[in-house]
Amino acid sequence: MGVVSTPAPDASVNPASRVVIVGGGPGGYEAALVARRLGADVTIVERAGLGGAAVLTDVMPSKTLIATAEWLTIADRAPELGIRADNLAASGAEARHYIDLAAVNTRVKALAAAQSADIRARLEREGVRILLGEGRLDGPQRVLVTTPGGVADEALEADMILVATGATPRELPTARPDGERILTWTQLYDLTALPEKLIVVGSGVTGAEFAGAYTSLGADVTLVSSRDRVLPGEDADAAELLEDVFKARGMHVLSRSRAEGARRTADGVVVTLADGREVEGSHVLFAVGSIPTTTGLGLEEAGVRLSPSGHIQVDKVSRTSARGIYAAGDVTGVLPLASVAATQGRIAMSHALGDAVKPLALRGVSANIFTAPEIATVGLSESRLQSMGIQYAVSMLPIARNPRAKMLGVREGFIKIFAHPASGQVLGAVLVGPRASESVFPLTLAVTHRMTTDQVAEAVTVYPSMSGTIAEVARMLHHRTED
Repeated sequence: MGVVSTPAPDASVNPASRVVIVGGGPGGYEAALVARRLGADVTIVERAGLGGAAVLTDVMPSKTLIATAEWLTIADRAPELGIRADNLAASGAEARHYIDLAAVNTRVKALAAAQSADIRARLEREGVRILLGEGRLDGPQRVLVTTPGGVADEALEADMILVATGATPRELPTARPDGERILTWTQLYDLTALPEKLIVVGSGVTGAEFAGAYTSLGADVTLVSSRDRVLPGEDADAAELLEDVFKARGMHVLSRSRAEGARRTADGVVVTLADGREVEGSHVLFAVGSIPTTTGLGLEEAGVRLSPSGHIQVDKVSRTSARGIYAAGDVTGVLPLASVAATQGRIAMSHALGDAVKPLALRGVSANIFTAPEIATVGLSESRLQSMGIQYAVSMLPIARNPRAKMLGVREGFIKIFAHPASGQVLGAVLVGPRASESVFPLTLAVTHRMTTDQVAEAVTVYPSMSGTIAEVARMLHHRTED
C-alpha cells in the first residue's frame, strides 16, 4: 500500500493537541512516544502498570517461564553430546535437574516489574504524563479517571483519544478461577511448587505453550483439546510434529474432548468433560481464549461501534466510528500480537496528528508459538492459500539434515516455503525448530517486499548455520527460465 497523508475527518487535529490514551500496554505506550515526537500533549491512563498485560501478566512472564523450560530441554541433550557431571559419573548415578518453581516465578515477576519500570521511565523522559487509575470515556472528547482508592474522578479534556485496554482471560461459569487450583494464565506465577499433575484446557497457542513448558519443567501434564489435534488453527504439518513431540515427552493429549467445567476436591481438581468423563489433577489451567476489555468504558455512549464479540471496530488507520477516537491492540480483535498492537498505536498517532502514514497491512506480520520446538509463520498459510484458490508451489526440508542442527543435537523441525508457481514470489512460510522466532526474519522481509525465491536463494548464508536450510528450500523452488 502507498503512503497516505492525513485525510478528513481528522485533518483539523494539530500537533499541539491534547491526547489521552486509555491503556498502557504496547499499543498505548508506543502511541504515546509517537504523539510526543509529533508535539502533542500526552496523558496515559493505566490501571495496573506500564506495559499492561503484555509485560505484567502475559507475554513477558510467560516467555520468561518458557525460556527456563527450554534450558531443561537443552540439558536433556547433554549426554548424547558427551557432557557428563563428574561428581555423579564416578558413582554411576545419572545427572538430574529439578525446578525450584518459587525461585523461577520470583524471577519471572521481577523481570516483568523491571520491564514495566523501564517503560515508565522512558515515557517520563519523553514528557508523557502518567495517571494510574481506571479511565472511561465521558463523550468523544473527555476521559474520566478514577484513581486507586476510589478518589473522586479527574476529568481529562482531549482532542484525540486512543483506547488500548487489551483483553482478559475468558472464564467458564462452571470453572471460576480461584488462583489456587483453578487458574488462568495470569495466576500461574503465584505458584510456589511445581504442580504434581497439571490439566491444561485449551489446545490453542496459549494452551500449547504452557502445556509444553510445564512438561519440560517436570510436571505430569494432560492437555484437553476440543479439536482433533493440538493447534488446530496452525499449519497441519507443524501441529502434527509438535503433538508427536509432546507425546514423546510424556504429555497426555485428550483430543476431541470438550471440558464442561471444573471443581475443587480436598487436594486437587476434577475436570468434567462433555461426554461425562472426569479427569483428575492437582491443578487446572484454563486457556480458552480472551475477551476484549470494553465493558464500562462508555464507548457506545461516545459513538464507538462494537462488534458482536465486544471488540472495537477500527479501520486500517485505527479509527473507530467516532470522530477523534482511535483504538489499538487486543481490544480491536485485529490480531492478538503485541507487535500488531504497537503498530496500530503508532499508526493511530501518525494519522491523527497529521504525519504521513501507511495503513496497517497484515501480509508481512510474522508470528511465533513459543513451544519447544518453536513454530514461526509469516504470510499466507497453506490452508488460506487453498481457501482463496491461489495457485502455489511448496518446498520443505527437515532441519535434522542441517549440519548445524546435527552439531546441536536438534532433530525436530522443518522449513517450508510457499511461492507463486510462475513468478516465484514468496507467499508465506512456516519454520519449526529452536529459535524459529529469530530465523523467520529473512522470510518476513521476503514476504513484505514481495521477493522471489530466487532472490532469497541468491543471498549467501553462513556455513554451518540453521539459516542455510532457508536458502536451500528456496533453491528447491527455482524454475529454469527458457530463452
